[in-house]
Amino acid sequence: MPTDAVTLTRDLVRCASVTPAEGGALGVLERELKAAGFEVHRVTFSEPGADDVENLYARIGTGAPHITFAGHTDVVPPGDDAAWSHGAFSGDIKDGVLFGRGAVDMKGAIACSVAATLDYLAANDGQPKGSISFLITGDEEGIAVNGTVKLLQWAAERGEKFDHCVLGEPSNVNELGDCIKIGRRGSLSGTLIVDGVQGHVAYPHRASNPVPDVATLVAALSTEPLDQGTEHFQPSNLEFTSLDVGNRAWNVIPAQARARFNIRHNDCHTQDSLRELIEARVAKASGNRIKAHIVWEPSNANVFRTKPGAFTDLVVAAIEEETGRKPDLNTGGGTSDARFITNYCPVLEFGLVGQTMHQVDERTPVIDLERLKKIYRGVLDRYFA
Repeated sequence: MPTDAVTLTRDLVRCASVTPAEGGALGVLERELKAAGFEVHRVTFSEPGADDVENLYARIGTGAPHITFAGHTDVVPPGDDAAWSHGAFSGDIKDGVLFGRGAVDMKGAIACSVAATLDYLAANDGQPKGSISFLITGDEEGIAVNGTVKLLQWAAERGEKFDHCVLGEPSNVNELGDCIKIGRRGSLSGTLIVDGVQGHVAYPHRASNPVPDVATLVAALSTEPLDQGTEHFQPSNLEFTSLDVGNRAWNVIPAQARARFNIRHNDCHTQDSLRELIEARVAKASGNRIKAHIVWEPSNANVFRTKPGAFTDLVVAAIEEETGRKPDLNTGGGTSDARFITNYCPVLEFGLVGQTMHQVDERTPVIDLERLKKIYRGVLDRYFA
């Protein structure tokens, strides 16, 4: 019997694998893949100050070409379970819609890629005309230090070489088949710190209030655009996400004010050039009066783009055949583990429709799971043709 992507999605959704918990999800995949002849490895990575995370790598075949399906079984917390119309980890199906945390982001796509692969193998004497593998992490929704980035390093040390990758992130905007992610902007975060002199509000001449000063700098950094965008990327944007002085008193001028921000940047910038640009703008707006500096957060989210070519054309053809839509080749949205995979092979992101990801009542139509499985099967048929 054909492997059922819907049943496999339900099995995965019923695993409460909130980052960094494995929750049984990797066990579900291990059983399916081992039964089909895959060599399966479950590896745990550690990092000081971070949670240990278990990951899975599975491969069948030894030759080229080698296509890998990547994804993550970890999910964000469901929030108040009582707010869900169906249990957050129930996997309930009602009126042709499957509910549950991770249904869209992205256990559904993993289930579809596994089901498509097993169908392909069943139709080809149990062996691909090359190699198929799965790179599955449990650390994508977390800080992403013990997941895909280390799993790729581990695989490379074993001599694994990937030719192409499909990452099953929910790439589509409104309908299945409307978008492939071929790249992502980079991400860089920092804290703007303005130092003042603490004092009594009745004697402002004896103090230096950092609150108006941080407001001045926030306005200066928010007003001037970073760039106008490029051929393949939308304009970079800097967004302030919090302002804090840590002051609970009404009659005390605080000693310091902090403003946290994040920048999503395109290929006009590297992280180093972006830091220099922002610091120069802060210095200009500060003049000789405001005492300010920036503390930058470490970032492994660099801008990247997969150049369209034969592999992209192949995936587009599989999507068009099933949906009748020619997908937009897009670089918008947030970051993903594709930023790590791009250092090893060309990577495209294509999964389900992302409208309900991270929401209460995250859900996907059952028909989309069935169609995504057919698209992935079409990719495999063309890839090994």
